[in-house]
Amino acid sequence: MIEVRTLGPVELIVDGGEPQRELLWRKNLALLLYLSRSKGGRRSREHLVGMLWGDRPDATARHSLNEALRVLRRACEDGALESIGDQVVLDVESVRLDLDEFERRVDAHEWDAAAAMVRGSWMEGFAVSGCNEFEDWLAAERSHWNRIAAKALLHQGAVRLSRGDEIAATELARRVLALDPFSDGAIRLLMESAAIRGERASALGMYEEFSARLGEELGIEPETETAALAERVQRERSFRAPEQLPREEAWSRRPPLVGRERELETAIGIIRSGASERQPAVIVLHGESGSGKTRLADEVVTRARLEGAAIARIRSVPSDAEAEWSALLGLAKGGLLEAEGAAVADPRGVAALLERTGWQDPALRDYARGAAPMALPGAFTEVARAVAELRPLVLWIDEADYLDASSLRALPGLVRDLAGTPVTLLMSMRGYPAKPAIDELHGRIGHDIAGVSIPLAPLDMSRVHELVEAMMPDLDPTEVERLARRILSDSAGLPLFAVDLLNGVRLGLEIEERQSWPEPFKTMDQAYPGDLPDTVTAAIRIGFRRLSEPAQEILAAAAALESPVAPGALHRVTGFEDDELSDALDELEWHRWLSADVRGYSFVARIVRDVIARDMLTPGQRIRIREAAGG
Repeated sequence: MIEVRTLGPVELIVDGGEPQRELLWRKNLALLLYLSRSKGGRRSREHLVGMLWGDRPDATARHSLNEALRVLRRACEDGALESIGDQVVLDVESVRLDLDEFERRVDAHEWDAAAAMVRGSWMEGFAVSGCNEFEDWLAAERSHWNRIAAKALLHQGAVRLSRGDEIAATELARRVLALDPFSDGAIRLLMESAAIRGERASALGMYEEFSARLGEELGIEPETETAALAERVQRERSFRAPEQLPREEAWSRRPPLVGRERELETAIGIIRSGASERQPAVIVLHGESGSGKTRLADEVVTRARLEGAAIARIRSVPSDAEAEWSALLGLAKGGLLEAEGAAVADPRGVAALLERTGWQDPALRDYARGAAPMALPGAFTEVARAVAELRPLVLWIDEADYLDASSLRALPGLVRDLAGTPVTLLMSMRGYPAKPAIDELHGRIGHDIAGVSIPLAPLDMSRVHELVEAMMPDLDPTEVERLARRILSDSAGLPLFAVDLLNGVRLGLEIEERQSWPEPFKTMDQAYPGDLPDTVTAAIRIGFRRLSEPAQEILAAAAALESPVAPGALHRVTGFEDDELSDALDELEWHRWLSADVRGYSFVARIVRDVIARDMLTPGQRIRIREAAGG
């Protein structure tokens, strides 16, 4: 049996071992490949002579063909290669081409397995000089198989991206570009991966370079879908990575999403399904503090926005619970009134939201002037419907445990009244103590309301092991196993603490095996913040000290104030002017300490705020910060 691997540099295996040297001579190998790819393995001698020895006298050419066939017969099974009259016939069952299995995997949409077979360009580096007809055939085959290989790699890249693995998606996109430098699909995959990582400028730079290359070499422009993605990336909010840290440290609090791949894929699938079927849906992400609810929701929203969805977001805080309609009005200010569809909504609904939020948009105010404001929540429903008529809409309520009673009671009706529109209500929450209105909405998911409830359990040992490998790739397997066991013990499998502990280890923190945390019969939240393992608070403290001094000062101020904290309050407390304040806030967002919405900045993780407020500020400092902010 001869095995031929062609999806990359050619490889031959004969009866499980190395082939004879003669079989690797270029024209012998070309003849074997050509017959294998011919219908029924059959070609005339005259055709083969013209294909591979057309530059030689007829007698010499026929002799060369006979010698090549002799070499092939020695490698093939008995009777696998025969001459029948003027025909050369190869039993194609005696030659196993990787192309057959590759094509089967592609047809079955087994993208992971198909992509794994691609080692490079088809028959990479192989050529037979002086054989123009064969070279033309080789070029056509290479173009055909490279196109299919690129398709497999792109599909697998999209799968990896949907599961939160931007690093793998980026690598797959680059492999596609090596096969086809003008692949719009590969550039889109690269741009999406970069944008999701927060590298907006890099994503736009990729588009500009690609567009210039297409224009200069082919005289064409990028596909409409690629240009539309560039426009969406352009609208993404941008913050700069801190320049004073090496790149590996700048990424230390932005590791790949590990252990939530299936949940991410499920949530994205719900949004896409709602968009295609034009029906509302509800997604509830719930779990302990530190389980990664906000991180996962942010990943979901970023992908939805890059696919063209409009986003409205609010991060609820404890004080919102007592403010009537705070959630709906916060969503209105947090993106709904900025979406293009708001300008064609019922003017009465627009007038109501402008009046209740104080939103200053001259064009919208002119549009709604003279209209009698509608009552809430009807006004919100009308504007949301108009926005969703133009593009899918995602309404994200982070920390939904603090929803006010009015908004809470309105949510089931809101979903019902938006029937026929692609609106997704995304809520991230702890889920306790229980609230009847949320429980009612929760209970209807999967029955009369489309959607999904996604619990975020702590990471198990295999996932922590994977996280250690991703963040500390230089460790050997034994060290990875030992460190993963210690991280799991001290973090209780919560991604927030696991990442902070690994960052601490990278910077010199030593951790020892200890009794599992938290104590038996205690929830995670009951263990916050006083009963946290010392290693966790030490890791948070180390990460805090790695920030620039302005960022440390601003983070300490934010910990002492009620969330969300407006930039103006931080300016009054710290005295930093616009540029210095903006740079420090960008640094804190980049490292995922703070998250911003229209109302100001909040800690991504409540427990981190509590640790900083408790351990890094004196009571007097907290008083002085609050007094300065009040000024």
